[in-house]
Amino acid sequence: MRTLIRHVLASTTPREGLTVQGWVRTRRDSKGFSFVEINDGSCLASLQVVVDASVPGAGQMHDFTTGASVSVQGDLVASPAAGQRWELRARRVELVGKADASFPLQKKGHTLEFLRTIAHLRPRSNLFGAVFRTRSRLAHAVHQFFQERDFIHVHTPIITASDCEGAGEMFRVTTLKGNVDGDPAADFFGRRTYLTVSGQLEAETFACALSNVYTFGPTFRAENSNTARHAAEFWMIEPEMAFCDLAGDMDLAEAFVQAMARHTLEHCAEDLTLFERFVDKEVRQRLAFVVERPFQRVPYAEAVAILQRSGKSFEFPVEPGANLQSEHERYLTEEHFKAPVTVFNYPRTIKPFYMRLNDDGATVTAMDVLVPGIGEVIGGSQREERLDQLLDNMKFQKLDPKDYWWYVDLRRYGTVPHAGFGLGFERLLMFLTGVGNIRDVIPFARTPGNAEF
Repeated sequence: MRTLIRHVLASTTPREGLTVQGWVRTRRDSKGFSFVEINDGSCLASLQVVVDASVPGAGQMHDFTTGASVSVQGDLVASPAAGQRWELRARRVELVGKADASFPLQKKGHTLEFLRTIAHLRPRSNLFGAVFRTRSRLAHAVHQFFQERDFIHVHTPIITASDCEGAGEMFRVTTLKGNVDGDPAADFFGRRTYLTVSGQLEAETFACALSNVYTFGPTFRAENSNTARHAAEFWMIEPEMAFCDLAGDMDLAEAFVQAMARHTLEHCAEDLTLFERFVDKEVRQRLAFVVERPFQRVPYAEAVAILQRSGKSFEFPVEPGANLQSEHERYLTEEHFKAPVTVFNYPRTIKPFYMRLNDDGATVTAMDVLVPGIGEVIGGSQREERLDQLLDNMKFQKLDPKDYWWYVDLRRYGTVPHAGFGLGFERLLMFLTGVGNIRDVIPFARTPGNAEF
C-alpha cells in the first residue's frame, strides 16, 4: 500500500517495506548509485531515494527525469546527509510515466505570469503546492468554524433570477439563439436567469426557518475588471443568523477572521514558512497581529474624518458618501489604529436595498471588517426585516418588488431581525498567504479574456 511522503517524513523510527509514489523533482547519478528526489504533493518537502544500480528497475534510471512519475519500494533509514532526517533505500523502482525534455517545470525559477500559462502543471511547483494545500485546509476550517457553532450548511442555487447587489454585472444564462433579448418566456426557465453573484437572499429564507445557516459555494460577477483583486468566478462564504443585530454580526465576523488566521498559524506552518520566505516576509507577523489584537470599531463618518485629518496624500481622495478604497482601509488598520478594524453604519446611497435603515434615515447597518495588508475581507449587515421599509428601500434603488416577491414574503410571515455577511474565499486566502494576485489562489482563474483551462 502506498504511503504518503508527509507520513514517511514524520516517522519516528526506521521502517521497512514502504511503497512511495510521486513525481521526480531531481536526479543525480554517482558511481553505482542514483539519488532521486521525489515529491507527491502531500507536503512541501521531498523524499530522497537512494537507488543502487543493481536493484530491479534501475536500468530505467535514465528516464527518471524531472516530471516523470515513479513508484519505489524500499526501506526508510536515517540519512547521513545534512538537512534531512530520513532517506529511502530502494529495493525496487518502477517508471510509471515518462516526462520528455519539453516538461516546463525544470528546477529553476519561474515567474507567476509564466506559471499561469501552465495552470495544469503549476500545482507541482513548491509555491502552488503550498497555496492549494492551504486552500484545502482552510476550506475544512471554514466548515469546522460554523459547524462547531451549530450553523446549518445550505446549498444555494448557482442559477438565479435575482440580482442580490443590484449592480447588473451578471452573466446571462440562456438557451436562446440569435436575439437573446427576445421574449424571456421562450427561454429555458421561462424568464431571464443569471449566474448568481451571491447566495445571501436564499440563505435568508433558510435562516428564517433554521436560525443559523451558512453557504459556501461558487459565485460569478461579469465585471470587466482586470485587477489583481478581481475574478469572474470565485467562492463565497455567507453566514446568516436569525434574531441577530449588527453587533452580533460584527462579533461573528471578527471571530471568524481571527479563527482563520489562528488555524493557518497552527496547521499550515510548513507552507506558511515558504510564503514567508518567498512571497511576503511579513505574512506570519500579520496573522499574529490579527489573532492577538482586539478589533477596533468605528462608524463610517468617524473613519472618513480620521482619514481627512491624517495629512496623507492618497491616490484616491477621501470623499464623504463614497466607498473607502483599499489604501484608506489599510491606513486605518496599519497606521492609525494599529489593529484590525470594523467600520460600520455606511451611507444608504452606496449600499444595497436589503440593508436595514438606521433611525437617521441616511445610514444603514452595514459593516466591513478590515485587516492589514489587504483592507476589507468581510462585508455584511443587519438585514431590513420591516416590510414597509424594505419596499421603500426597493423603490429607492429602483427595483421591482415583484421580482423579489418571495423575499418580501419573509417580512409578512413571522419576520425577525436577522443579519449576515459575505467574504470571498480567495480574498481571505490572499490575506492568509500573502499572495498578491487572486489568480494565484484559485486553481483555474476566470478573468476577462481568460478561460483557457
